[in-house]
Amino acid sequence: MSDQSQRRPTRPSDLLEPVKAGGASPGSWTEHLVLFLRLMAAVSLIKGLYHWGQICSIGMPPDQAFQTRGLAWQAATVFFAVLDLVAAVGLWLAAAWGAVVWLTSVVSMAAVEVFFPKVYGGSFMIVVVEMALLAIYLSLAIVAARERPG
Repeated sequence: MSDQSQRRPTRPSDLLEPVKAGGASPGSWTEHLVLFLRLMAAVSLIKGLYHWGQICSIGMPPDQAFQTRGLAWQAATVFFAVLDLVAAVGLWLAAAWGAVVWLTSVVSMAAVEVFFPKVYGGSFMIVVVEMALLAIYLSLAIVAARERPG
């Protein structure tokens, strides 16, 4: 028997193994981290849909339609519309790349708010919230990594 046939999942539930928290015990830090990632997935999904609503000019007066905005605003909006939805999928699956994409989105939004205030208005509160979420994620990831044996 080859190694390939031994690695194939034998049950349909084995196909969903990456979606699970890896057998984390209830109340463990790993479980808290996965819960936080799922919460951030929902937030990223809402943010992504909001940006797509901006692109499609849903509920916008004609003078604030996507086509009437500046090129920097349009580029940033399209960037976050795509990035936030990709991050939402990766975070929900608790995939390693999901956190990377989400971190890219968080840092990029903070950078846009700080260094390019004319794009979205330069809200200091958004920067504080994004950095707080980043700190929570890093804290949970470090504590969850420490509780794993080996």
